[in-house]
Amino acid sequence: MTSALALVALAGPQAAHAAPAAAHTGPAALHWSTCPAGSQAPRGTYCATLKVPLDYARPGGRQITLTLSMIGDLNAPRTLVVNPGGPGEPGIGTEKLVWASLPEKVGAAYNVVSFDPRGVGASTPVSCGDTTKLIKHPATPATPVNAAQEQARRTVARKVAEQCSAHAEDLLPYMTTANAARDMDRIRGAFHRDKLDYLGYSYGTRLGATYATLFPAHTGRMILDSVVDPTASTYGAQFEQDPALQHRADQFFAWAADKDATYHLGTSRAKVSATWDAVRRNLAAHPAGRRAGSAELDDLLASAMYTDQFWSDVAQNVSDYRRGDASGLLGATDQLASGAVDPARLAYNCVDDAWPRDWAAWHRDTAAAARKAPLFAWLNTWYSAPCAYWKAPATKPVKIGSVKVPPILLLQAEDDPATPVVGARRMQKALSASRLVVAGGGNHGQYLFDGNACMDRAGNGYLLTGKLPAANATCPASPAP
Repeated sequence: MTSALALVALAGPQAAHAAPAAAHTGPAALHWSTCPAGSQAPRGTYCATLKVPLDYARPGGRQITLTLSMIGDLNAPRTLVVNPGGPGEPGIGTEKLVWASLPEKVGAAYNVVSFDPRGVGASTPVSCGDTTKLIKHPATPATPVNAAQEQARRTVARKVAEQCSAHAEDLLPYMTTANAARDMDRIRGAFHRDKLDYLGYSYGTRLGATYATLFPAHTGRMILDSVVDPTASTYGAQFEQDPALQHRADQFFAWAADKDATYHLGTSRAKVSATWDAVRRNLAAHPAGRRAGSAELDDLLASAMYTDQFWSDVAQNVSDYRRGDASGLLGATDQLASGAVDPARLAYNCVDDAWPRDWAAWHRDTAAAARKAPLFAWLNTWYSAPCAYWKAPATKPVKIGSVKVPPILLLQAEDDPATPVVGARRMQKALSASRLVVAGGGNHGQYLFDGNACMDRAGNGYLLTGKLPAANATCPASPAP
C-alpha cells in the first residue's frame, strides 16, 4: 500500500562529504552535482544521472534516465544501494536516512546510494496526467453498500487506467520489477563494483530478490526487510494483506482500550471496535468538513497500521472528533487524500504480473475477504482496481530463487500487516541459503527505523562482516508507544 520508509523522517549525527566530481572513469562514469529541483534530496546529498535501455531486449534502442543520489565517501570500500519500497516510491533522500542511521563503523565502510526507479520522480517519469478531477473528497465509501457505489468506484478505476495509457502508453509496458533490477545492475557497473550490496524495504525486497535471481554472481551483502511473498501474484498478495491488516487493527483497538482514560474510545478491544464502526457510519452520513467521510477514515486507519508510532495521533484525532473538534481528523485525512493517484505504483503493479479482467472475480474475492477483514478488503481492492482495466500487457514475473543465489539476510516483524510473515517464510524457503530474523510486533520496516536494538545488531553485523546468523532467529518487539 505504501513503502516502509515513506512515513519515516530521521536525522543523524554524521556529516556529509564534499561533492565528488565523478565516480571512476569510463563509459558509465557518474558525474555528481546538486540534485534536481523538486526531488526529495536533503542537504548533503548529490545526484548523478545514468542512461539505461527502456527495453532490455533492445539495449541499443531508446534510452531513459535514472537519477541517483549518494552520500558518504566515494572512496569507501563498499557501496550500499537502498530502495525504500513502493513500488514507485522515490528513492532520492533514502540514502541519507540510512547513512545517518548507521553506526559510525558501518557508515565508514560504505557510501550509500539510492535512486528514483524508472518511471518515478526525477528519473524518466510515468504520468497519468491530472487525476485530481477523477477523485473527489469525500470519496464514495470504500465498502459499497449497493451496486451504485461499487459502480462509481469502478468507473473511477477505469478512467484512471485510460488516462494513464493516454499519457504514458510508450513507457508502461517496460515498468517492471525485472527491468528495475536490470537497472540496478547498470548502477553496480557504473560504480565499478563486482558485487551489489543492497538494502531493500517492503517492495524493495521483491526488487532485491529479483536482482539476486537474475544476477547471482554479482549479488553481495543483501538485506531484505519486511519481506514480500515471492509465491503470490500482486493480485493475490492484497488478499494476504487483508486479514493481516484486520489483525493489526485489533491490536490497535486493544491498545486504545488500555488507554481509555486518555482517549475514551472504550474499555475493551470490542468496545473500541464498536466505537470505530459508529464513527465510520457517522462520517459516511455526515462527512467532517464536507470532505472527510468513511473512506478517508479508512485510509487513515490503514496508514497507521504500518507503524504504531502513529497510533496515539490517530486515537487522539478520533477522540477529539467525538467531542466535537474535527480539526485533527481533517488535517490527518487531508494529508492522505491528495486527490491524485500514484502512477508509478500502478505502472509496476499492473504490469508485473497478470490481473483478472473480469470484475466478477474481483467482486467475489473481495466480498469473501471482507468477511474476515471488513475494514480493509474493499479499501485494498480499490487501491489496485485500475489494474482490471490496464492497457499495457502484463509480463511474466521472474520466479524468485536459485541455488546460485548467495546467502541473504531477511528481517521481518511477526505481525507486519503490509508484508505478512508468511511471505518472509516463503522467501526464506525460496532463497535456501538465506537466514530469517523475526521480531515481535508489527511495525513495517525494522532495520534502523524501529528502534529495535536486536534487529539492528543483526543488520549491522552482517553489513560489517558479511556473516549471517548461524540459524534463523527471533528478536523481541520494540516497546509499544
